[in-house]
Amino acid sequence: MKIDFLNRNVNEGFSGGERKRNEILQLAVLGAELAILDEIDSGLDVDALRDVAKAVNGLLTPNNSVLMITHYLRLLEFIKPTYIHIMENGRIVKTGDISIAEILEREGYKAISNT
Repeated sequence: MKIDFLNRNVNEGFSGGERKRNEILQLAVLGAELAILDEIDSGLDVDALRDVAKAVNGLLTPNNSVLMITHYLRLLEFIKPTYIHIMENGRIVKTGDISIAEILEREGYKAISNT
């Protein structure tokens, strides 16, 4: 192994998909009870998204939880959430099942907003 690797940052030189896969690997190794995945779908093509979703689904057990933050419904096609919370201006404005994400995607924030 080259000596430069000692000073290299984690994930440096990786593609977006490689970074996400490595983050999921780190999560698996750590065995966390709670994982916060902030835009885990960002910058992924559909194949990489499927791979990442499959890995996340493989880590889910009755003894752990995952909080996923996303702006897009496509992630929820692969990882089925128990609950969905919609935030607007820093506040949760709606909680429900997948149907509220589908309404949001189709009709926008006005359809689910309390304001």
